[in-house]
Amino acid sequence: MTQQEYIKEAEEVLLHTYNRYPIVFEKADGIYLYDMTGKKYLDFASGIGVFALGYGNQKYNDALKEQIDRILHTSNLYYNVPAIDAAKKLVHASGMDKVFFTNSGTEAIEGAIKTARKYAYRKDGRTDHEIIAMEHSFHGRSMGALSVTGNAHYREAFRPMIGHVKFAQFNDLESVKSLVNEKTCAVIMETVQGEGGIYPADKGFIEGVREICDQKDILLILDEVQCGMGRCGEMFAWQMYGVKPDIMASAKALGCGVPVGAFLMTSKVASGSLVPGDHGTTYGGNPFACAAVSKVFDLFEEEDLIGHVKEVAPYFMEKLDGLVEKYDCIKERRGVGFMQGLQFDCDPGKVVLKAQDAGLLVITAGNHTLRFLPPLVAGKKEIDEMIEKLEKVLNI
Repeated sequence: MTQQEYIKEAEEVLLHTYNRYPIVFEKADGIYLYDMTGKKYLDFASGIGVFALGYGNQKYNDALKEQIDRILHTSNLYYNVPAIDAAKKLVHASGMDKVFFTNSGTEAIEGAIKTARKYAYRKDGRTDHEIIAMEHSFHGRSMGALSVTGNAHYREAFRPMIGHVKFAQFNDLESVKSLVNEKTCAVIMETVQGEGGIYPADKGFIEGVREICDQKDILLILDEVQCGMGRCGEMFAWQMYGVKPDIMASAKALGCGVPVGAFLMTSKVASGSLVPGDHGTTYGGNPFACAAVSKVFDLFEEEDLIGHVKEVAPYFMEKLDGLVEKYDCIKERRGVGFMQGLQFDCDPGKVVLKAQDAGLLVITAGNHTLRFLPPLVAGKKEIDEMIEKLEKVLNI
């Protein structure tokens, strides 16, 4: 079958909740993807920040093949070694104390919300506690995650939400303070807003929110699903600020292609919140997914991916800043490490399409932002190639 025939079949059987680009990818290698016609694409989207290791890492692949031959699933009625190994490595890397494995970032957010509400309930027995979330945030599409997503358009058709959620302005501490009251049980935010347009938290803002939470015994939940796992130059973006959350959500590059997420918490929160029967999952923490997580942490260390991002990111930002200076249609660059955005004066959707024609994959975010999420193994050579392809598009 041809690529177009596959696309036609897909539209007949897949629910149309995505406006997919007319490409069917068949294979991948390094930081390149290949469609069914054999066309080669430089991937600066990495599956929306998932493939930190790039494609075809042999050590990663071998670890998964080995686990397939051992055992794929047991359920959480029993222990399994990969889950224990993965949890130990994740706890060590994050400095958190307890972890619950999920199947996705959205599920991690669901668990974080439940944990915060149960923590508050166990303090006073009330069920009217409030959560402060941020405008222009994105935490997922399930009912709980959607309830704390700061985009009214996403929520509109699915009301009522879970309730008792208020929205503050990101990077506006007074906005947060104005919403805090005796019912507030948690503040949730992305350390770096991704879908909203690549906005890192200001240091004073995240420190100020942490101080408010400490004073009021409010839990700080940081969503590190997209910005975590080395993308910002530390294993988790909050480590750049030295502001530790009470609860943290992780996913995407946590499994580097295998669907897996996690929410983590401090011992204080763990001992005062969820108990057996409060939360569960059939697939979360299964041996296959956790073998992936465990190997990802091994490879991050072996290949010094954090050090690589720190070394190459300044060059990446310099090259993007050069585009801002050169092209009037680009207003500014925002971002940290390998999570970057260029703000255009118009919708950059056409740029995305033309870039695909030129063999480059980039995506959009927020309002008029072109988003760059390359695999963490990308080097200066690949950055130069990306800039060259993008300039050809911008010069058309």
